[in-house]
Amino acid sequence: MSGVNKRVLVLGGDGFCGWPTALHLSSIGFDVVIADNLSRRTIDAELGIDSLTPISSIAERLRAWKRVSGFEIGFERIDIAADYEALRRLLERYKPGTVVHFAEQRAAPYSMKDARHKTYTVDNNVRGTHNVLAALSELALDCHLVHLGTMGVYGYDSADLELPEGYLDVLLEGRDGAHHRRSILYPTNPGSVYHLTKSLDQLLFQFYAANDRLRITDLHQGIVWGTQTDQTRRDPALINRFDYDGDYGTVLNRFAMEAVVGHPLTVHGSGGQTRAFIHIQDTVRCIAMALENPPARGDAVKILNQVAETHRVRDLAALVAKLTGAEVSFVDNPRREAAENSLAVSNATFRALGLQPILLEDHLLSETMDIAAQYADRCNFDAIPARSVWTPNHNPGVVREQMKEAANA
Repeated sequence: MSGVNKRVLVLGGDGFCGWPTALHLSSIGFDVVIADNLSRRTIDAELGIDSLTPISSIAERLRAWKRVSGFEIGFERIDIAADYEALRRLLERYKPGTVVHFAEQRAAPYSMKDARHKTYTVDNNVRGTHNVLAALSELALDCHLVHLGTMGVYGYDSADLELPEGYLDVLLEGRDGAHHRRSILYPTNPGSVYHLTKSLDQLLFQFYAANDRLRITDLHQGIVWGTQTDQTRRDPALINRFDYDGDYGTVLNRFAMEAVVGHPLTVHGSGGQTRAFIHIQDTVRCIAMALENPPARGDAVKILNQVAETHRVRDLAALVAKLTGAEVSFVDNPRREAAENSLAVSNATFRALGLQPILLEDHLLSETMDIAAQYADRCNFDAIPARSVWTPNHNPGVVREQMKEAANA
């Protein structure tokens, strides 16, 4: 593709999704630079918990990638939310064709721990996103911004409908009785401060796409499962994160860890919450597809649902229990959410681009369970329970008989 700008700046490229994405893009011919303030490592220290998989320093990670691939990935330590000028200088110097934006605090429970964590999440996420948009506009870069959002902006409605890709077509009646067609952002219903920041991101993107003609793709991603990709498997120093703790551990990682160490699988509430899922390997593939299919300058924000399948939490627990013989324990739900919900999601765009997703039922045992078993000696049992709560007088961890009854219904 002669003349195409193959320079990619990956913001937050040291994190769970950012790191394997940087490697994947490097492996398929992009010139990659990572910008990160290494805050995810700082949060580990704050919480007193490490990734189950041992994570090398960023310098060793980059050396290992060059050693096994022959490709070099650059690194800049920048806090994009706090240092606008450093971000602007990097963009001006590097002139990327694409910016991939992962540099946001990504955990809903962490965002709800207390007022300090709520304000940190808003300050970091919203200010960081706006700084990127303002810098791209100020520099007048013809650059495609690809942002990793979340399915959580839609909320979890029980209505019998399929969530569209970002937009809702509506018919409005005017004062004269005439009808007017409009395409609006699908109404958001965030369930945490983290999800709220992603909802605010959407409005920022909408404004800058219309006012400054920035080219923007917003990926509404489901819960990511799995740990390794084709690239992270190539050297022990490249291994990706496996978070299992109550703040950052996703439900499948938590179930896998609990099963391996002999802890009951803790299902919050009735387990009737339906969620969307995608494997980390498909995440990096989808991001590459998004890079290669940008919107035109002047287009509305391109919103794509980056999901593979949907499952109820109690059904996932039953699957893990069947595979491992683990017991299932229904505990009080620390979140304020509906006990049961349905969820159907359109992923038509990525399907049309050729996505053939890795499915949980086919690969759960050989992927997540194997990682959990391999590094079980690094498990911190005290970190497993969810202790961040949505209401101040909540008491997570209490077994309720009615939840068992609902799950057995």
